[in-house]
Amino acid sequence: MKYGVIDIGSNSVRLLLWADGQTIYKKTNTTRLGAGVEQTGRLSPEAIARTAEAVRAFKAEAEEAGAVRVWAFATAAVRSAANGARFTAAVKALCGLDVDVIAGEREARLGLAGALEGRDGGIIDVGGASTEVTVSRGGKIVYAVSADVGAVRLRDACGEDREKLERFIGERIAVYGTIPSFEAYAVGGTATSLAALELALEPYDPTRTDGLRLSAASVLGWAERLLSMPQEERLALRGMDPRRADVLGGGALLLGRVMQRAGAAQITVSERDNLEGYLQEKLRERAE
Repeated sequence: MKYGVIDIGSNSVRLLLWADGQTIYKKTNTTRLGAGVEQTGRLSPEAIARTAEAVRAFKAEAEEAGAVRVWAFATAAVRSAANGARFTAAVKALCGLDVDVIAGEREARLGLAGALEGRDGGIIDVGGASTEVTVSRGGKIVYAVSADVGAVRLRDACGEDREKLERFIGERIAVYGTIPSFEAYAVGGTATSLAALELALEPYDPTRTDGLRLSAASVLGWAERLLSMPQEERLALRGMDPRRADVLGGGALLLGRVMQRAGAAQITVSERDNLEGYLQEKLRERAE
């Protein structure tokens, strides 16, 4: 049977279409739902409208492809906004879908389940408005913390001011405290976009980015390079996703600083993430 899962993030909406243990495809629509939330604490009417429409379109696509059930979950932008309920109501009215607004710790656990599939290790998940670090040992989660900082939130709060970015990142990731050592994997658009730049991929090919190892030095090198160049030069880079060009420099700086805090000299990029983790959770519930 086919199933669809929709991830409503702060930067983009993503669709996973899955059948019989295999991912058929993933699609992304960058809607910037979380734009401005850092300053106003609220989702803008325009962001709500365009994101709800993206969810409706993905639900329709999954159903037309034969999905017997479509689930949707939302992360930091919706859970942190004062009017997050207005967005979930808009989606419900538009396409009848109930949006599951998940807490930061649950988001971390889902990302770990999707990326590692029960193996020991840990993930760093840089999103649009939050960043999760999760560690598993002996089949059990021993650490899971979500910080209120992500690529879109950084751009809204700091622009491209390097000093402000460093200070904001340092303040927000202090919540991690002492992170247990772990074999590090990275999920999310920041990591996969950096992998595409590292490989100069055109067109994007998830079979090549999945499993790519990036050093902390390389990640921070990309941050330095991206933050020092104008937007038109970023857009001209081979492998650059134009939908992320304005936030990727800050996202790379954030990823690099989290790696340093965790003592991770390198990360392995994973194309499997909380979409797969959420699907696993729902399929277990149906089997019970």
